[in-house]
Amino acid sequence: MASLTYDLTLAGLSVGSAAALTGIGLIVTYRATGVLNFAHGAIAVVCAYLLRQFTVEWGWPLWPAAAVTLLVVAPSIGLVLERLVFRPLAVLGGDPARTLVASIGVFVLLVGVTALLWGQGARDDAPTLISADPWGQLAVALAVAAAVGTLTRWTRFGRELRAVVDDRSLAVLGGIDADRVAAAGWAFGSFTAGLTGVLLAPFVRLDPYGMPLLVMEVVAVAVAARMRSLPVAVLVALGIGVAQAQLTRLHPSGWVEPLLQAVGANLYVVALLVAALVLPGVGDRDALPRTVTARTGPPAAAWLVALLLFLIPLGFAGQDLHTAVQVPALGVVLLSLVVVTGRGGQISLGQAAYAGLGALFTALLAAGRFPLLPGLPEPAALLVAVLLVAPLGLLTGRPAIRRHGLALALATFAVGVGVSRFVFAQPYATSGLTVSRPPGFEGDRAYYVLELGLLCLALLATHALRRGRTGRALAALRDHEPGASAAGVRVPSLKLTAFVAGAALAALGGGMLAMGVRAFDPVAYDPVRSLLWFAAVVVLGADSSLGALAAAALLVGLDAGTEGGVAVAVIGVLAVLVGRSPGGPYEAVRDGFARLRPGRRALTPTGLRARDRVRAGAAAGVRRRGLVGARPVGRVGAPPGAAHQPPGTEAGPADTGTRADTGTRADTGTAAARAGTSHTPGGRAGAPLLPAAVGRRGPARAARIPIGHTPRPSRPPASAAPSLRALRLRLRYGEFTALDGVDLDVPPGRVSAVVGPNGAGKSTLFHCLAGTLRPDSGRVRLGERDITRLPAHARTRLGVARTFQQLAVFPSLSVADNVRVGAEQGTAADPGAVERALRLFGLDGPVRTAPAAGLPTGTLRRVELARALAGSPRVLLLDEPAAGLDSAEVASLARVLRALADDGTALLVVEHDLDLVRELADVVHVMAAGRIVTSGPAGRVLAPEA
Repeated sequence: MASLTYDLTLAGLSVGSAAALTGIGLIVTYRATGVLNFAHGAIAVVCAYLLRQFTVEWGWPLWPAAAVTLLVVAPSIGLVLERLVFRPLAVLGGDPARTLVASIGVFVLLVGVTALLWGQGARDDAPTLISADPWGQLAVALAVAAAVGTLTRWTRFGRELRAVVDDRSLAVLGGIDADRVAAAGWAFGSFTAGLTGVLLAPFVRLDPYGMPLLVMEVVAVAVAARMRSLPVAVLVALGIGVAQAQLTRLHPSGWVEPLLQAVGANLYVVALLVAALVLPGVGDRDALPRTVTARTGPPAAAWLVALLLFLIPLGFAGQDLHTAVQVPALGVVLLSLVVVTGRGGQISLGQAAYAGLGALFTALLAAGRFPLLPGLPEPAALLVAVLLVAPLGLLTGRPAIRRHGLALALATFAVGVGVSRFVFAQPYATSGLTVSRPPGFEGDRAYYVLELGLLCLALLATHALRRGRTGRALAALRDHEPGASAAGVRVPSLKLTAFVAGAALAALGGGMLAMGVRAFDPVAYDPVRSLLWFAAVVVLGADSSLGALAAAALLVGLDAGTEGGVAVAVIGVLAVLVGRSPGGPYEAVRDGFARLRPGRRALTPTGLRARDRVRAGAAAGVRRRGLVGARPVGRVGAPPGAAHQPPGTEAGPADTGTRADTGTRADTGTAAARAGTSHTPGGRAGAPLLPAAVGRRGPARAARIPIGHTPRPSRPPASAAPSLRALRLRLRYGEFTALDGVDLDVPPGRVSAVVGPNGAGKSTLFHCLAGTLRPDSGRVRLGERDITRLPAHARTRLGVARTFQQLAVFPSLSVADNVRVGAEQGTAADPGAVERALRLFGLDGPVRTAPAAGLPTGTLRRVELARALAGSPRVLLLDEPAAGLDSAEVASLARVLRALADDGTALLVVEHDLDLVRELADVVHVMAAGRIVTSGPAGRVLAPEA
């Protein structure tokens, strides 16, 4: 018994050593570049195949071949990837969305190239670099870990590496060559990947698809180490390896035996599930290409061409038609990614698992082998399979509620790997399964017609999720999740809906695919397919149903008409280039033609702002700050004599200053704005700034305010709206106390302001009131209701609206639809709320139909405010609302906010502009070191002597 334990321990150390090398390589690459290298397993298999080519095919001596493979080829792969793929992405800002997709693209590309060069069959004659004795492999892993630890801790390069990890831009300003550090990280990571592949190859079968997945399963080692600690990664890898080996000695009887055998053979997969679903997420920044421009659907002619192409196979015969029946089925599967990724903005790397479950359940139901259910006819079996798989979308939907970016990618990938290993790979569940087609549709042509009908239904369902209230909510979630939550969108339930709908569509496509080939093939639904399908949908347009159909035709057509691996390689190339065309090839081609069109040269946002300043200066004679005695100049289109007037005065001296312009147009409409009108680019000149009705309760007081005068009318009764109160709020970040017993009252009908230096705790207090953060102790009350534990969207539906310091608009939606999201998700349905909000901020002209993407900052700030007010809030929280506005827009904003307060709304403003606070606020709270140190009227608190 002791001898068996010892032998199993040695075997476990051998496997754990290879896993430790993988963890070390992933951690070093991540720490040097911020990229979780999904291509690590693909680099490993390329190096393993290359060493076999050198030694077995060409007859090279083992050690020279290994030296060339590991010391030349492997680091060169890393350097090429860093220079050609990831450095351009870093120059563009290091967007985690693009780096993730590019990393998956590299994985897909290398797998495709491997299949093209060496074929798709498995090889079992790889050379052995280090003997099966685990001590050699363990010594290699420990030596590599020690060398990396010494290098990063005690050398200048290590200090530079830590500086780049902490803050790349600051490190560059300090004179560190971040590109050199990143290149070194990629070279070393690729070396460890190659070493892992070479060490594993003799003990597993060389397979272009299986071995990369086997390597990626041990990513749990790096995740458990929080992508930072090398000792933890090594210990976890060795511990899991030994435990997995020891489990093989257990042989219980009954139904437990196959389950225990599956766990014992896939303990790294179990660790991956635990690390991805239970442990805190790694890399929570969004990692999906966000919409930066308005998505415009393809022209009707493109759909007509697609229809004709899908009808052409009806004239095929024999093998061609047998291949063509796979295209509509795969199209339905890829439409599920359009729903989850394109519509909902959620990454999903496990969609093949749901397609496979749909195929498996359909086969089991039709064969009468599904537990507790009788055998069903094929159409009923397909329908029931879809209904059974749809709730399983919660497996990936639940983690999506609290995870983003790389954390969500790992969670969905882990679910896909788990389903593949514990369901599809188990003979007791899948052996001997065949799938029949529905009666009357046994022939390929008849079945193809049935598939087209089901594809049309899937397209209609996908289209429905793009339109109406749900479509706007999904677009808001995709474009800006915190902004969507602040607008009242039920983000958690909407994410679950997207994943459940995606699982249902994937199951439908999987069942169709199994019926098409009349068999259940587990290989067709392995996790590598998930990566391939995700990359294909993203690069061809994640939000495009037509792109999903094109991807299906491309994948099936290339695999059938060329050597295996061509389709994978093509998708990989496109995914690698995603950083240069995040909207997909269609948008890239369309934008290219638009730039070539004479007289239609597209300006950058900076160019647009410069053009607006030039036009405004020519039309209105804008004066710079400090010019005294300049003649007042009225707004373009204003009545004769309309001139610039400071707020709070009748016609008087001209305004002599403008607010610092941070990315918006020049001060062109001072008189109009301060006289109760607005001047919006693309909008209606002279639109009334204050309409006849503001908010919820009839005529606004502001509509009766004389032009150029801002009186302080009597306050409405306190019962008009509830107070928002903070009671003894405390919040700590480690050793730092952000809030230290803060009490705050935001009464109705008044404007409260919070000021203080940076780091005083203003933003933290604001987030606790809005629901973005939850305090460690204390309470937040709205009237008599305790809302401390309510999320942001729930508070919005109770009447607590907010804006953001950094603009939170939805660029893929028009201005009117941005505002409509706030009205639809607000406290009560009000058909006129959208139009009132648009009029209030001068957005009811032509600009209302313009996409929010590309509009000036001042206009977008008004869009955000209009969206907040469209929900008829009772409490309005404004985080630096004047940021990015010029002096005219600030004056207009002050008048609107004053009117809202006079109408009974409770307002809280966090603002650095003390002039605006002095003019607007009834009470000012000064914060320092997490406490409110003084409160009182603005005149007293902000007086020079104070």
